[in-house]
Order: sequence, then structure tokens, then C-alpha cells
Amino acid sequence: MAKLALTNEILMQIEKPERYIGNEVNSVVKNKEDVDIRFAFCFPDVYEIGMSHLGIQILYDMFNKREDVWCERVYSPWLDLDKVLREKNIPLWCLESQDPVREFDFLGFTLQYEMAYTNILQVLDLAGVPLHAQDRTEEDPLVVGGGPCAYNPEPIAEFFDFFYIGEGEVVYDQVFDLYKEHKKAGGTRAEFLRQVSHVPGIYVPSLYEVTYNEDGTIASFLPKYEDVPAVVEKQLVLDFENAPYPDKPVVPYAKATQDRVVLEIQRGCIRGCRFCQAGMLYRPLREKGVEKMKQQAQKMLKATGYEEISLSSLSSSDYNQLPELLNYLMDICPQKGVNVSLPSLRIDKFSLDVMSKVQDVKKSSLTFAPEAGSQRMRNVINKGLTEEDILTGAGTAFEGGWNKVKLYFMLGLPGEMEEDYKGIAWLCEKVAKRYYEIPKDQRNGKVSITASASFFVPKPFTPFQWAPQNTVEQFIDKAITVKREVRDQLNQKSIRFTYHEADVSVLEGVLARGDRRVAAAIEAAYKKGAIFDAWSESFKNENWQEAFAETGVDPSFYTSRVRSTEEILPWDFISIGVTKEFLKREWETAQKGMVTPNCRQRCSGCGAKKYGGGVCFEEKTGVDLSRYQVDQKDSLTEESCADVADACAAGKSSCAGAADACGAEKSNCEGGNQ
Repeated sequence: MAKLALTNEILMQIEKPERYIGNEVNSVVKNKEDVDIRFAFCFPDVYEIGMSHLGIQILYDMFNKREDVWCERVYSPWLDLDKVLREKNIPLWCLESQDPVREFDFLGFTLQYEMAYTNILQVLDLAGVPLHAQDRTEEDPLVVGGGPCAYNPEPIAEFFDFFYIGEGEVVYDQVFDLYKEHKKAGGTRAEFLRQVSHVPGIYVPSLYEVTYNEDGTIASFLPKYEDVPAVVEKQLVLDFENAPYPDKPVVPYAKATQDRVVLEIQRGCIRGCRFCQAGMLYRPLREKGVEKMKQQAQKMLKATGYEEISLSSLSSSDYNQLPELLNYLMDICPQKGVNVSLPSLRIDKFSLDVMSKVQDVKKSSLTFAPEAGSQRMRNVINKGLTEEDILTGAGTAFEGGWNKVKLYFMLGLPGEMEEDYKGIAWLCEKVAKRYYEIPKDQRNGKVSITASASFFVPKPFTPFQWAPQNTVEQFIDKAITVKREVRDQLNQKSIRFTYHEADVSVLEGVLARGDRRVAAAIEAAYKKGAIFDAWSESFKNENWQEAFAETGVDPSFYTSRVRSTEEILPWDFISIGVTKEFLKREWETAQKGMVTPNCRQRCSGCGAKKYGGGVCFEEKTGVDLSRYQVDQKDSLTEESCADVADACAAGKSSCAGAADACGAEKSNCEGGNQ
């Protein structure tokens, strides 16, 4: 084991010293003299959160399978150790070797949520790496960012040398091979950045120039050189069946937030919820075969000793071979003393049948996400869930023995009216009443319903990327109205309502849709002490408000302002397959309160078909689509068929799947436009 970066005296003074010592089961230790590239991989939050992240586990395993690369891990030191490191001038280190981060070739950040942006600066600062890319020398590591927030990298662009846009399994090998050649040839940092910009999916901010109109909107966003691509293409794993995946994930010393074996059964989603960024970014949906899942489950359980296994996806109910996989897991897991966890299930009979096999209904609660209180708003956001679905599902669950239900909603959705958010309370009351409709001798005690509301944040690459966001005051007024509706009119013994912090949500909105000018405010807030902003106990809104005032950044320009669909957006230079024309159509369709069928019901011509795989081609591969038959009266109106016709008229530029969508119209749409 490497000599620890911290003395025993310091370790004894801080909370959870096990966060910082490394040497966990399945961690990788190499001789640094035998490798050409050292990669420090950072999750900019505490160890327990970072160790729960599947993406880092996948890439850590993939990188370390290369003999010429040693990938190590680093996390944000918690507030107690942060103070010690600054006072004693101790440089931040990586867990495996305990060597300072500044000695590495690359420092990679996974960008999972905007509220961790100040922690990126914390890590750079403690590592002794200049905050601004332009100030770094040949002695500093190359700082790279990836993950969902990299799809709008502009608010943090000046802190990074380059970004990886897309799924990390695809072109990192090209990046490493190029770096080895560059290093051998004695090339400069600037030369490498110019060369790596030619690798698909790589964005080097310093090679692009932004100009602004008088009203503050973007006038142009262009590469500075002819050989630098004007559009950066998302990288996508098409052979998902054989994609890299760790058989021996690192097992943390401290109890992680997700302390279990994780099986990624599919990537992407068919549902098309208009608020959901992940549902658009990871299109098209791709599944792994059940035999592969069985093999991975056995190997990972053997290598870790975990007592729980979880199926990971955006919508587990949509995994085509879920019953077969679950039957297998239920055969092998109880005898090993292993529980099976099933997140991300929909509220339907299929999902409830599945859950009844794996959950102790006497102890567990069911979690559903109606997202909106009224049917009108569920149609606006394309949730694809009716009130009848919710009440029928809840009733089936209650009859099956459940009596605890958690319901998740959003407040501040585009076009929301008072009856829509009051509908949250009314829907909860209907669910509670449904429980008491079953015979008393079949009930499992009193019903308990917990309704939780988050505040809507418009995200890039969604149909709501043009939508204005509510102010803090509007959010709070709506939450108080719902709480009052629960308190004054409904059954207090059955229903509890909670809501998130409004000021955090508005700040997240600024960071999510910001441009390069926001970086100054992020840096100013950090220098005022802003770190761990995702944690309620350390978030201080006054730091941010002072930072905005001092740097001249107007938060409302990025949140409550109404955007034109013709405006150049900070992320428009990135292509995710899903076209801007499709997102515009969905934005218009949302304002009409119309539902777009999911990808297994009908292709809507989003553009993701250009990748040549996944759900777009399932009919040709024999996937069972019987659970996804279109209900013509509910889902395919004459207007929605006209939308597909518009996509066809727009041609290849807006709709890679337009021809197929048009071809399907005659069979799917009675009276549709052919």
C-alpha cells in the first residue's frame, strides 16, 4: 500500500477518514514507471456520492485494462478536510497512489449536476492547477470534462482544456493514443489541443470564438480555424451488448449512497417526456441481452460480496426481457442472501406484478412519478400517464398489500395554471380514497402518502429549452398553495407534502442554460466560499447573489426570459442526433397540450435513427412490442398525424426517420395525412 498523503494525526481529526485512504477491494494499483499515461478521474462531490456513480466505474475499469494507462480516483474533500488542506498547504492527491493530482497527465471530471460546479474549482485549487485553462503550463494536467452537463459546457468552458461529448466508451482510446504520440514527439500543450479537436466528440473551447448582440443574445459561435469542426457530434455506443463493463467494481470502505451491484440493462428511453434531458441525450434506447445480464450478475456478486443487486436504466419497465431476467435473479439471489432492487418502474399492472416478486410489501413503499397534478399538464409534458392509469395502478398495489406510496411532482412547468398545481393535492386525495375502497380486512393498516415536489428547471436539448423558468417567489407561492390545499381540505392523516429549495432550483437554471459569461460569477461565488452547493447545509444563496452583482451577470436573462426558437443557443454547436427541428415541433405540440406516442408505438422522426441501431430498428430484430400498442383514440389524433406530415415535408435536414414515420401513417392514423 502506498504511503498515505495524510498523517494519522490528521486522519483522526476529520470526519470519515476512510474517504481518503484508498486500497479498497478491486481498486487498481500499478507501477507508475510502467505506464505512459496517468489519468486522475474526479467526481466533484464526496466519496460516498462519487463511489455510487456507475459511469466512473465503467471508465475506470476500461482505462485500467490498458497496460499503458493507470486511472486513479479523486473526490472533493469534505468541508473539514478542505480547511486542513488549505491551512497546511497539502496538495490534493489520488486514492490509489496517494500522489498529487498535479503530477498526472489528465484530470477528468464527470459533470453530473450543475450544483457541483464550484466543487470543480475547489479540486483544481487544492490540486494546485490554475483555474483558467489559458493560465496552465506544460507542467499541468490536461483538464477534461464529460457527462450530461457537458452538453452545455459553456458556463464552465474557461476552466477546461477540452470536453468529451457523448458516451465515454467510444473515443477515449483515440485520445490516449494521440496523446502518447504527442508526448513522444515532444509536442506542446497547444499543439495537442489542436490535434485532439479533430477527434469526433471532442470540444476544445479555446478554439472557438463567441460574439454577442446588443440584447445579450449570441450573435455567432464559430471555430477560429478551418480545421476545427463547426459542429461537435455526440459519441454513442451502438454495440451496447459488448460495451465495456466492470466485472469487478471497486467496493467502497465507507457506505456509499448506492451500496450494491448495479446492472445496466439498457441505455436511453423510449418515453419522450419533454422535461427530461436524459431521455433526449441518450437516444436511441439500446438494450443488453438477458444472457449477458445473467453472466454479469454472477461475476459482480462474486467479486464484491454485496447483499443487493439493482437494475439500472431510465425506465426499467421498458426492458423487453425483464420477466426472464427477474426470474433468474429471484432463483439465484435469495440463496446468496441478496436482495433485488427495481428503480425506475412505471405505475402499471406489468410493473406491479414485477415488484410483487421482489419486494416485501409489508415493509416497502411504492414510488411513482405522475410529475403533474392535472391531466392537462401531464399531456403538456408528454408523461404518457392518465389519471385512470395512476388510480388503477395504486388500487392494484393496495390490493397487493402495499399501503405506503411516494408521489413525485414538479412545480412551475411551462403553461402551468392554478388548477394544475392544486391538482397535486386533489390527486393525492383520490389515491388515498382508492385505498379505503378495498375491503377493510384486506387493508394493511392506514394508508400513507408522501407527495414531494421539485421545481422545474428547463434543460438544454429538451423541447422546454426555450421555456421561461419561474422566479423564486412564484415557486414558493405555488408550493404554499399546494400545502394549504392539503392542510385545509384533505385528509391530513394520510397525506404529507414536501418541496425542495426554490433558490437552488433557480440557480441551477442559470447554470444549466448559461453561456461563457456565467463563468465569472461561478468563480466569484467560489472565492466567496461557495462549495458543496448541492448540500443544503453548505449552500449559501447570498454568496451567489453577491457574485452575480459583482460580475454584472443577470440571472433572469438565463431563467425567466422568453427565448425565441430562432435564437442561437449556447449549446447549438453540439449535435445529439435529436434535431432542433424535432425539439421545436415538440415545443409547439406541448403548447397545444398534445401527446406524442413513445418510440415503440410510432417513430416521431426525432433524428436518432441516423445512428443505425437501438429501438429504431427493433421491429427488424423481433423485439416483442405487444405492450406498446397504440391506443388510437388517446394517442393518435388527426393533429398528431399532421405533425408527422410536417416532419416529412421538412425532409432529411430535420428528420432522419421521417420516411418511416410517413410510411407508417396510413396504418396507424385513421384519416391521417398520407
